[in-house]
Amino acid sequence: MFDFIKNISSTELIVLVIILVLLFGAKVAVGLGKTSGETVKELKKIKKTFTEAVQDDDDKTGKN
Repeated sequence: MFDFIKNISSTELIVLVIILVLLFGAKVAVGLGKTSGETVKELKKIKKTFTEAVQDDDDKTGKN
């Protein structure tokens, strides 16, 4: 779904950040970046927990 994000170069990313700052101001852009970072961190934590739960379940049922 979001495969296009992998293809964004650093130049394009800088241009997007500049546009965000111009449209919304630096304070909003910083807050948006912080929130996005926290969201990614939480998603990684959920993925890790889910993966561990599945592996534990496989270990209990003897599927390896």
